[in-house]
Amino acid sequence: MKTYKAPAKVNIFLKITGRRGDYHEIFSRFMLIDNLFDTMSFFPKDEDRFMIKGDFDCGTEQNTIYKAYIALLDAIKNPDDLRSLMRSHGVAVEKNIPSFAGLGGGSSDAATYLKMCNEVLHLGLTSDELCTIGSKVGADVPFFVHGYHSANVSGIGEVVEPFNEKPLPLEIRTPKIKISTPKVYRRFREDFYTELSPEESAHLSSMDSKTILQTYSISEANDLFKPAVSLYPELKTAYERGWFFSGSGSSFFKIKDKEETNEPSA
Repeated sequence: MKTYKAPAKVNIFLKITGRRGDYHEIFSRFMLIDNLFDTMSFFPKDEDRFMIKGDFDCGTEQNTIYKAYIALLDAIKNPDDLRSLMRSHGVAVEKNIPSFAGLGGGSSDAATYLKMCNEVLHLGLTSDELCTIGSKVGADVPFFVHGYHSANVSGIGEVVEPFNEKPLPLEIRTPKIKISTPKVYRRFREDFYTELSPEESAHLSSMDSKTILQTYSISEANDLFKPAVSLYPELKTAYERGWFFSGSGSSFFKIKDKEETNEPSA
């Protein structure tokens, strides 16, 4: 059957601006990583239960794909069609995006599953409708539904505005440190919270990603770096000068050197 790509992302910058219920309000630049992705497909099965085949660190009911299934059931007019599909087919996932890494793997898988179901069942849902459904699964899901290469993301992730720029050739390094996102956000609120001024917000929203990475330090670009390091000191040994931090971690990224991208020198 057809396979679908679920790409990773990095946060070029990430600012925490407030809280709304159980979610944090953010202002961030998301950039897709085209060469790092999970692959997903439906496969026929005989067992009459929801089945996900892949290397995951959680049970089925905690998986974002299953959560997307439940959210989609609640949103569509003919949920029996979806139930029938998932009785006869499972979801196969080849995991390449590491977990607990700040690269959005779970959200990307959920968004891709929604798009797979929309296509296979001919649901006719628009991107905005899929985003509304996906936002019930996770704050990053709407970005992956839209599939923009680069976007300014705000609110609790539901406001996704495409940013017109060339994708950057990025190198990613993910140390084997399992980061708890809720713990990092809690430490940020308790010890590191600062207000984002309207001037800085406007400045970041209009600046291209390459310039941001050339202008800001790792802690200036990502509000969660310092609280993450305070909780996970081993991140200090994983960090190298010139690298940046994605999400709540543990991944670092940088623009590839010119010799790595085969670009001519200036």
